[in-house]
Amino acid sequence: MSNTVNTIDPSTGEKIAEYQLLSQEQASAAIDRADAAFQAWRLESFANRRKVLNKMADLIEQHSDELAQLMTREMGKPIDQGGQECQLCAAICRYSAEQGPDQLADETRPLEGGRALISYQPIGVILGIQPWNFPLYQVIRYSACNIMAGNTTVLKHASNVFGMAQKIEQLYLEAGLPEGVFQSLLMDGASAGKLVAHPKVRGVTFTGSDNTGKKIAEAAGKVVKKTVLELGSNDAYVVLSDADIKRAVKACVQGRIINNGETCVSAKRFVVSADVYDAFRDQFVEQMAAIKMGDPTQKGTQLGPIAREDLRDTLHGQVEESVRKGATISTGGKIPAGKGFYYPATVLEDVKPGMPAYDGELFGPVASLIRAADDEDAMRIANDSRYGLGGGIFSRNEDRAIELARLHFDTGMVNINGYNLAQPHLPFGGVKDSGYGREHGGFGIREFVNIKAVMINQQ
Repeated sequence: MSNTVNTIDPSTGEKIAEYQLLSQEQASAAIDRADAAFQAWRLESFANRRKVLNKMADLIEQHSDELAQLMTREMGKPIDQGGQECQLCAAICRYSAEQGPDQLADETRPLEGGRALISYQPIGVILGIQPWNFPLYQVIRYSACNIMAGNTTVLKHASNVFGMAQKIEQLYLEAGLPEGVFQSLLMDGASAGKLVAHPKVRGVTFTGSDNTGKKIAEAAGKVVKKTVLELGSNDAYVVLSDADIKRAVKACVQGRIINNGETCVSAKRFVVSADVYDAFRDQFVEQMAAIKMGDPTQKGTQLGPIAREDLRDTLHGQVEESVRKGATISTGGKIPAGKGFYYPATVLEDVKPGMPAYDGELFGPVASLIRAADDEDAMRIANDSRYGLGGGIFSRNEDRAIELARLHFDTGMVNINGYNLAQPHLPFGGVKDSGYGREHGGFGIREFVNIKAVMINQQ
């Protein structure tokens, strides 16, 4: 197996850079350095940890244009959306810095004959295995909260965004983070998986496919290590019979094409009550067909290339298999001629169980339109999935939508009458095959800490 890897510009298919992969011995030594750094970082004051993260936020904003260009070059994100990702990451750093001390503060509880403290203490080295689709955000969201908690972190980033992996480490060091507290390890996935068993790795956070996530969880379970898994999904957006169709169409188009459709919490299945199906379908197909696909470096481009050629081919194969099984293409569905790994905004209708478009995850700008008999049937179909990360409900009756979201939607997050991505102050995560554990909102900062009870008896 080669000990080098190339990054490829998905808009042209041309090589960007070549990187030398770490050996298993070099990666293991990096874990040892992270553990050595932990012994001091765990004792660092909240004030100093806060200072580093606030500086990191400043640096992300200062380098926003450069970071956005790097995202676009390595994985094809439309340039306008790269700036938005930088803003979110800066906000996450500041949220962790400002809210972390309160979220990690000791709590006092009564104890018969005395009192008790609940203390949130860091546990050590946290291994993060992260994907390419939000190359800055995926790393910042787990590293910032763990650094604030007093842990040290090592990153195995996706090989097609190794430039971003190196840039993040550089920025953390520039922000004042001591050597070894955050390290980017340039290595392949199989080698990274072996690090789960390293005795100085105390926890693993993974974002990616559910199949790989299950293997990571199995490996961690064998050595009794906690994991946080944010896996795939096939998010259903439910359009009820009383929905504002114009509003629903606008949000659903945005939710399907954002980040080139390569988002775990993209809107993917559109489950529409029969009473409003035709009205929704006509407007939705018209707007998807009008999406501007092209050079992601140009402002105004709505849809760039798929991040890798193999991913584009997999997506097209899923579309073709769904069509063979009875789905129909209302727009798109053809690989365009020319350079780059482009795939057009596509709408599939007549989608049924047994098709990839119904059962699986289509990681790209392909929408699955599903006609439901009525509102009750629409909610049944929405939950008819092994996934449960996000979803949406459109209804003019907000109270009813909230009740359905709270009590009847088996998913970790629900949008009502709109589409939103991650927020620093809200929990992010799913259920079923979409994983477990939470990030953001003060929940992520407590995932990898020792919640310690200290019982103090009166003398």
